[in-house]
Amino acid sequence: MSAGSNRFMDEFAKLMTDAAGAAQGVRKEMEQAFHAQAERWLNSLDVVRREEFDVMREMATRALDENEALKARIEALEARLSGKAD
Repeated sequence: MSAGSNRFMDEFAKLMTDAAGAAQGVRKEMEQAFHAQAERWLNSLDVVRREEFDVMREMATRALDENEALKARIEALEARLSGKAD
């Protein structure tokens, strides 16, 4: 009876291992489906991705810096022109 019991336990262990593997596969598929649905939902809201936001913020910062530099140059040129007009 011991050999039959061992075989039963071996088969039961194999069945549990297979079930755990199947459950893990189902979990992975569910996660992928959830992520895909979440991405579709976010895309429908026109939400900006973090990378795009960071790029635009950097561009805006550079534009502001350039505007400040140009403003300073214009003020310097206007000062020189008004000095010559006197």
